Amino acid sequence: MISCKEALNCAVESLAAAGVPDAEIDAWYLFEHVTGMNRASYFLHNTDAMEEEQVKKLQDLTEQRAQRIPLQYITGSQEFMGYSFLVSPATLIPRQDTEVLVEEVSRVAEGKRVLDLCTGTGCILLSLAKMCRLAKAVGTDISSEAIETAKKNAGCLQAEAEFYCGDLFEAVPQGMRFDIIVSNPPYIPSAVIDTLMPEVKEHEPMSALDGDADGLKFYREIIKNANKFLTEQGQIFFEIGCEQGADVSALLAENGFQNIRVIKDLAGLDRVVSATRAK
Repeated sequence: MISCKEALNCAVESLAAAGVPDAEIDAWYLFEHVTGMNRASYFLHNTDAMEEEQVKKLQDLTEQRAQRIPLQYITGSQEFMGYSFLVSPATLIPRQDTEVLVEEVSRVAEGKRVLDLCTGTGCILLSLAKMCRLAKAVGTDISSEAIETAKKNAGCLQAEAEFYCGDLFEAVPQGMRFDIIVSNPPYIPSAVIDTLMPEVKEHEPMSALDGDADGLKFYREIIKNANKFLTEQGQIFFEIGCEQGADVSALLAENGFQNIRVIKDLAGLDRVVSATRAK
């Protein structure tokens, strides 16, 4: 039998040896996931013997993380906007950068009908549904597995939302129009994918990452068809890569959108573009 402290230290050493960034933090999250201990409980009981079954489970999960499988896919969840979301290898892991998008949309979403394209876990739409009283919340995704995850998240959060499987607007039920369209589409240029961390390029769904040669494929498709689904004076919000503000703004302008704004994140990088439908 080994103590809780010894088991945790072994996990840290294994992750560090495998070159995992933030080995101590990830080891703690795995330990917490296995044992259910919080920090206070750990400090009181770190010299206690750890159950053999828990030691084995921690070792197994540590080995997975050492193979650069993302921590969130191992634990099955990720916090976003203060809510816990289920994640799976079929969904992009929610990121803090995307909270900027949710915050911007939330300023104008009260009482509105919102469509979330490329919804993934549903984290954007469901966060908005929890934060605002939406008149309607609809999300679409090309991945049926992602849609199932989003539906589970809606159930866990007790949030009212509808999810449909299909390619962008093709999945939207006929006749629906929205006051707001929001999307965090795939926007990484294809040639850049190989430069990403192993956790991303080897494990997160490529369909949620690859934005074609210039990273703008999905912006073009969405912007080209958005007017058919937006109400008069409806608004559109995108998350963007930090170097895509000018290009996405230009696409919106070319398609008649007005009041185009580029919003920066906390690091001062371009992160969100918004615009209003042309009259």
